[in-house]
Amino acid sequence: MLKLIKHTQLYSPEFQGQKDILIAHKKIIAIGDDLSHFESDAQVYDAKGRITTPGLIDQHIHVIGAGGKDGFASMTPEVTLSELIACGTTTVCSLLGTDGTARNIRSLYAKVSALEQEGISAYMFSGYYGMDTVTITDSIQGDMIFIDKVLGCKIAISDIRSSYPSATDLVRKLRDIRVGGMIANKKGILHIHLGNLPSKMDLLFELVEKFHFPIEHISPTHVGRTKELFEHAIAFAKLGGMIDITTGASKYTDPYKAVLYALDQGVSIDLMTFSTDGHAGLTKFSESGEAIGVRKAPIDTNLKETVALVKQGGIPIEEAFKLITVNPAKNLGLKHKGKVDLGYDADLCCFNNQLELVDVFAKGKHMMENKEIIVKGNFEL
Repeated sequence: MLKLIKHTQLYSPEFQGQKDILIAHKKIIAIGDDLSHFESDAQVYDAKGRITTPGLIDQHIHVIGAGGKDGFASMTPEVTLSELIACGTTTVCSLLGTDGTARNIRSLYAKVSALEQEGISAYMFSGYYGMDTVTITDSIQGDMIFIDKVLGCKIAISDIRSSYPSATDLVRKLRDIRVGGMIANKKGILHIHLGNLPSKMDLLFELVEKFHFPIEHISPTHVGRTKELFEHAIAFAKLGGMIDITTGASKYTDPYKAVLYALDQGVSIDLMTFSTDGHAGLTKFSESGEAIGVRKAPIDTNLKETVALVKQGGIPIEEAFKLITVNPAKNLGLKHKGKVDLGYDADLCCFNNQLELVDVFAKGKHMMENKEIIVKGNFEL
């Protein structure tokens, strides 16, 4: 059945003015000033002048949980569909963390597939922190070619928990990702966890400047962990690289303030993304600063920081929302995500004038209506 969203202030994320949006078979098939002639054949949703943006993309989230640094009881739980819908996330790309043993790559694939069946779009990276890349097939290249959900591979650098890879190690993994991506018609990225060691992003500059590897396949994350690391990230972005600022953990300042600083230093907003690191394992501290337990990283902080970028930072909606829509879609190589446009997936978020999330559509299905989640995961109470 057709769905018709009427009278919305459309940000695609560029501002388009008041528009109607027609949806069929999970896709956007028409956008116009007045599509009322379709009303007799469509389920109509009157947006009443509310703001509509693309559905939000979280490109670094732990959907099967992570953590475990304080023993098995500190391993965080899986993400539920409702948690994602509640903050407007309609597309995720998930990955393993420090642990590639107790957390299984095949379990990650199963959870990603389950979220897809429950109604959103879900992808994944092979690998984890270590050099001994965990894969579903027998290789990174095999995963890229034969596993549709796999968009690239993860590894850690500049972290005491990493395997201390060399630039040569990384470029060999990049080769497998890129060649596999060519065969499978995927972009392919090496998604790189950054820790707080003094080496910062030295290896990544070596990949670009010594090995001349195309920078668009190199995807550093947690770049806002420290001020010194973020200065490296700014230099990386000025070379044309996309930098990912974590909103739920690993940050030296409010993420929206990091964006403002990068803009002031001459970085294009088109080269920055937000991701949550949702359900990563974090230490819980008392008011006096004493470690008292563990907690999971939140998954709603991408939206919160983007709204802060608009309200506190004064950045226009059409610019701020790039960090969680079109920019991560470009980074991941998702050709039909991140925009409200003809032929794109019908992933939409509707907001009131205070930028409070009101309605969510994922692949054309109404998932949240008037702030109430109406589609939940199979095993949610």
